Amino acid sequence: MCEHKVISLVGAQKATLHPDDILLLANFILSSESFRTSESFSPICLPRYNPMAFLYAYVHFFDEHTYVTLLTTRSDAFYDLKDSRSLIQNVLLKSNVLIEVQRSLHESALHVEDLPIDPSSQSASQPPQSSQDMSSQSLSSEMAIGGPAGLWHFIYKSIYLDQYVSSEFPSSISNQKQQKRLYKAYQKLYASMHDKATGPHKTQFKRDEDYVLFCWITQDFELYAAFNPLADKTQAIKMCNRVCQWVRDLENEIFVYGESALSW
Repeated sequence: MCEHKVISLVGAQKATLHPDDILLLANFILSSESFRTSESFSPICLPRYNPMAFLYAYVHFFDEHTYVTLLTTRSDAFYDLKDSRSLIQNVLLKSNVLIEVQRSLHESALHVEDLPIDPSSQSASQPPQSSQDMSSQSLSSEMAIGGPAGLWHFIYKSIYLDQYVSSEFPSSISNQKQQKRLYKAYQKLYASMHDKATGPHKTQFKRDEDYVLFCWITQDFELYAAFNPLADKTQAIKMCNRVCQWVRDLENEIFVYGESALSW
């Protein structure tokens, strides 16, 4: 793994890890500086895997960001896993994979500026118009600030895989306070979309002094997108359509489809 990102996932047959468990494991490892300074062997409960038992995690950092985690049910497997880690590390060093991982860490993130200019001929179906449009005068997409059509940021969740991907924050949302404010806006939008008393809704478009926010939910995905407050509604919806197609084209690169099975 590289920070919270999964590089490769391999496991025994019928022994799969849910994304929630992977996130919990990453948070557990990254929350303690001791894991970075020395190889560790620690018990951990992964509730989606088995809420009634502990696994044991062997953790070793190859560098500041990249590490390997080996999981076992055996409490006495430290030295066996240490030997396995050594073999893995030798292969990674000889093949220069770790260098490539470091490069990818800085270059492979999704940026709204990289969104393909021409819409795909196989783009997703146009979402229905929202009844919650807050009409106001806006500039054309060519004059909008930010990425294409004024797009600042998006979060895309695959419902089937129970995984999400988000774009990097642009310069207009560069500090922690601004990012926290956007997440709170997403949180309110999510609550409104899933409100059992009035919903659930399929789309919602909202404009205020800080953002234009758009949410689109289907049986396959959820999309939350933030535009600059002067963005045009029609162009914003078209851009969300393109974001969905862009992410679908990259699904094999950004989502985990399950472990590769080990042959014992």
